[in-house]
Amino acid sequence: MYEICPETAADEYEVESLYDLCFAPGRTALSSYRLRDGVSKVADLCLLLRDPTGILLAAIRYWPVRVGEHSTLLLGPIAVHPTAQGEGLGGLLMRDSLTRAQKLGWGRVLLVGDAPYYSRFGFEKLDGVEMPPPTNPDRVLGLELQPGAWVDIAGLVTRETSQDVPPGLAEAAGNSHLSSACIEVEHPRDDTIADESGDFATDQRSFGSGSG
Repeated sequence: MYEICPETAADEYEVESLYDLCFAPGRTALSSYRLRDGVSKVADLCLLLRDPTGILLAAIRYWPVRVGEHSTLLLGPIAVHPTAQGEGLGGLLMRDSLTRAQKLGWGRVLLVGDAPYYSRFGFEKLDGVEMPPPTNPDRVLGLELQPGAWVDIAGLVTRETSQDVPPGLAEAAGNSHLSSACIEVEHPRDDTIADESGDFATDQRSFGSGSG
């Protein structure tokens, strides 16, 4: 069994070390990180997966961004320790975090990655949504957590500067326990890929080949 829990401040060094291990040097120079500079993570959706001995095997983070004037979740980075890649652990974190995001009232999710892989989670190519360059438009993908959440949404992706609570999240605040609890999960039996680490603008084959 594995345990999935929200990341805490005490986990910061361990998580950053995992990202440093999984990504090429200079990862913070990627354009995606400019969307995160000075912006707080979506804490309830930043999750860690540990083995029964407490070793960190995988991590996923989410950040708030804007597409035009619309609040959106930016998925990434997600990383799986090299010794555990190919076991489907990234898929476990993806599905659990997206379920939590829906319970919290988020409507839409954005990432940059390989459409053939991410389609298994329901992501589709977005037209008219512009990530900071250099980003291949064919790799800009979106998922609706609420029906119609991506309808007529287009424009440049920018940093979230507002302190306002996005629509739906205020109503979900009373049910925050639904998204902040630790859970135990069994080892996945399928949904594997050779390498399960990803962030924007990476060229290597990865979990989503660059999930943001």
